[in-house]
Amino acid sequence: MFENLAILVPLIPLIGFLVCIFLGRKLSEKVIAFVGSTAILISFGLSVYLFNLFVQQPEPLPMRFAIWEWISIGKLSVNYSIHLDQLSLLMMLVITGIGFLIHVYSYGYMHGDEGFHRFFAYLNLFVFFMLILVMGGNYLNLYIGWEGVGLCSYLLIGFWFKTPEYNKAANKAFIMNRIGDLGLLLGMFLLFYRFDTLEYNRISSQALTVAMNDPLIGIATLLLFVGAIGKSAQIPLFTWLPDAMAGPTPVSALIHAATMVTAGIYLIIRSNILYSLAPGTQEVVMCIGLITLLFAATIGLKQNDIKKVLAYSTVSQLGYMFFALGMGAYTAAFFHLVTHAFFKALLFLGSGSVIHAMGGEQDIRKMGGLKNKLPITYATFLIGSVAIAGIPPLAGFFSKDQILLAAYMHHPAFWILGVGGALLTAFYMFRLLYLTFHGSFRGTEEQQKHLHESPASMTIPLMVLAAGSVFAGLLNLPAIMGGGHWLDRFFGPLLSGSELVKEDVMTGHAHVSHTMEWILMAVSVVAVLLVVFYARIRYKSNQHLPQADDETLPFYEKLLARKYYVDEIYEKLFEKPFLNASSYVHKIFEAGIFDRIVNRTGHAFLLGSKAFRFAQSGNLVYYIFSMVIGVLLILAMNLFFNQP
Repeated sequence: MFENLAILVPLIPLIGFLVCIFLGRKLSEKVIAFVGSTAILISFGLSVYLFNLFVQQPEPLPMRFAIWEWISIGKLSVNYSIHLDQLSLLMMLVITGIGFLIHVYSYGYMHGDEGFHRFFAYLNLFVFFMLILVMGGNYLNLYIGWEGVGLCSYLLIGFWFKTPEYNKAANKAFIMNRIGDLGLLLGMFLLFYRFDTLEYNRISSQALTVAMNDPLIGIATLLLFVGAIGKSAQIPLFTWLPDAMAGPTPVSALIHAATMVTAGIYLIIRSNILYSLAPGTQEVVMCIGLITLLFAATIGLKQNDIKKVLAYSTVSQLGYMFFALGMGAYTAAFFHLVTHAFFKALLFLGSGSVIHAMGGEQDIRKMGGLKNKLPITYATFLIGSVAIAGIPPLAGFFSKDQILLAAYMHHPAFWILGVGGALLTAFYMFRLLYLTFHGSFRGTEEQQKHLHESPASMTIPLMVLAAGSVFAGLLNLPAIMGGGHWLDRFFGPLLSGSELVKEDVMTGHAHVSHTMEWILMAVSVVAVLLVVFYARIRYKSNQHLPQADDETLPFYEKLLARKYYVDEIYEKLFEKPFLNASSYVHKIFEAGIFDRIVNRTGHAFLLGSKAFRFAQSGNLVYYIFSMVIGVLLILAMNLFFNQP
């Protein structure tokens, strides 16, 4: 029974995809939305049931079983298998739970779109592949889901494919992810070379006998991290994620909160024992995460597209998670992944509600005064902003505080930098909030006439996500606040093989006194509140409006507004040289050699056909004459070759 239920979790969204894609044109929007949403809801219910079965065990052990033998060639033997443990089960709950709310929201947001059935089909397929990724029992199963979510992101980012810019954004995401995916694939090859298997449990057991700083493990973990960099949009492969805003807003919420970008975090936590054996790689992960969180946060300060601000926020928050992973604080990273899923889905869907009310407008300089027109959207967006800023008692405070505590234990300088990232986050989020919802309305009269709150199908998911943003922090409430670090204890068996990961780093409280914990919390919270107060004065009280793009800006503002010119640098260093080289290769080889060979071969056959075409003239006299000539030639040859 257990095996059948586990198989149904990804299978039902796949069935939903097939129904929507093949029968969608014949079904109404209500039926399509019902099929697509119900499929994810059933998967969520099954995930809850499996989770309860797991935690009710006296000593919860991973539940593994093979569905079929996939590949068996020499030493390579790979089953398609399912592996359910603490990590995969919690990921399943996040994917299906948040995914269901996004599906419900999509019914109202995508109403009337000509590709409505196709949109729901792609959403179901996205969830299916993400479940394949987290439920698989080996790295090859993970890779199939990994490539699947990459395909779905391409389909959904470029969903409105009639707009060339959206197609360009989809291509950018797809191609840039191929760079990371190659790293993941090479890392898998090295793991198979080292362990003769790709199964998680077999690699984990063999890794216990591997020496620390094994060069092969170090290279393999670096390559796996390259895959994580691509999928989770870290420096230098981060520019695709802000451009992914070209897709409909529910897509942005699904990619940023519950599916694709969390895959890199999942990969490293799943491979935690390997990273513990490669401290050099862990330092690289920590540095990349720290640089990314600060770099992206500074860009977010000067963005004026409501979705672009949230996109750079996602890159920054993912940087926090990798920062924690690099310090060995795997539980803290996952805790932030869960809380971030709630408040980032809330913020993206809230921005979609604003865009829906504004008739497609996304520039926050043309908004303002929406607080009273969209009261539910405003209240939930405010909750999301408070949560992501790390203000207690909302969920973001607890998860971010655990990362900051681990940073302090690693080195006080890292704590200072982490708090700096939190201050930047608080400023750009409340800048966004005040410019969007407060002050006077700056849009057109036509937009003002049609301002209205979104339908229930959109506002109910917002309220549910807002509740999650408030209460998700209870998942790992610290001891100084009366909690028991439930997530730390729950993840304990999963991380038991990580010999370098000490308990104090994972939980962040063993070697820090309660007094110091309170001091660190107080300092960070007071600093964040001061930044929020400054943003309030600047953008609400003084109603400061960012300058138009065509006005002269100070150098530092222009630098941030243009995102440090990273896209332009990539274009000059990589895109243009590659296009020029490909044009040269086309001119020399394809047009100069291959086209000539093909064209001249075709021309030769054309001439030959013209030469023989006269044989089919339709003239009876000619046919008789040809037959007589042929008979004479045969007789002549016969006489010639048969002479004694």
